[in-house]
Amino acid sequence: MGPRERMFLGILILNTLVVLGYFVWVTVFSVTEKERKGIHIRHVFCALIMLFCPVVGPLFFLAGKVFYFVFFYQDVDLEDVIFSKERVKTSVKADEERERNIVPLEEAIAVSDKNSLRTLMLNVVRGDVQKSLTSIALALNSEDSETSHYAASVLRDELNDFREKSQKIYLELQNEKENEKRAQYAPMLIEYMNGVLKQKVFGIMEQKYFVGMLEKAGEIFYQCKKEAMQATHFEIICLRLMEIKNFEICEMWCKRGKEEYPDELSSYTCMLKLYFATQQREAFFRELEELKKSKIVLNNETLELIRTFS
Repeated sequence: MGPRERMFLGILILNTLVVLGYFVWVTVFSVTEKERKGIHIRHVFCALIMLFCPVVGPLFFLAGKVFYFVFFYQDVDLEDVIFSKERVKTSVKADEERERNIVPLEEAIAVSDKNSLRTLMLNVVRGDVQKSLTSIALALNSEDSETSHYAASVLRDELNDFREKSQKIYLELQNEKENEKRAQYAPMLIEYMNGVLKQKVFGIMEQKYFVGMLEKAGEIFYQCKKEAMQATHFEIICLRLMEIKNFEICEMWCKRGKEEYPDELSSYTCMLKLYFATQQREAFFRELEELKKSKIVLNNETLELIRTFS
């Protein structure tokens, strides 16, 4: 056997040893038992290529590994990864038939097709009913007796639930002696009651009664921990009092809100609305001028107001 034949035989033997070493390493040492079952075929395929392509096969895979580690490999940063089901959002296919027929309930009441109106009422009720009380109240005047009856039933149940919950939270607020607990109950009651009262679905007397309850909850909150009151709480109380024309107490709350939050837009808009409603011309323009000179960022509604009265 000549030198060339011995060299070729040595390369084949060395290549075979490399292939066996690769196969043993990837199937025994580099992966777990679970991983080994899933990638065994891929490793067999790579080993066969290296076996039938001496030198070139192993060098090809080796070059690929080196290239990957030099240019693409980096440690995985799991700092911001949260393995929690709370972060999973489930995508539900849209109900195209229902969405295609959605229209404002105010317009649907005028529809002569009773079946369409009843379907729309059911779709409204499937949503957040408490945010749709005004629309449901409009359906009370529907010519379709079944629709008006259904609207009345839903409205009655929701308002009774509101009365019961409001009274319960208000009693707990009054009976609570610790200021920390009172400071927790009060904003919860204010925000809950406002969600319904701003829709004006109660009669005049009952609306005044619940607005009075809301104002008393605000007073308790203000007295026990006024620093915890947000600008939105002052705005809610002011607007609800303004709606029932209790301007005297409303002005007191407007001044309190401006005292606590002098740099909030709502503190100025509440004062402007109050002065406009009570026809206090000089106070209105004084407040408007003060707002114009301030550094408060204005919204579109306030900008339009300034353009109108400037």
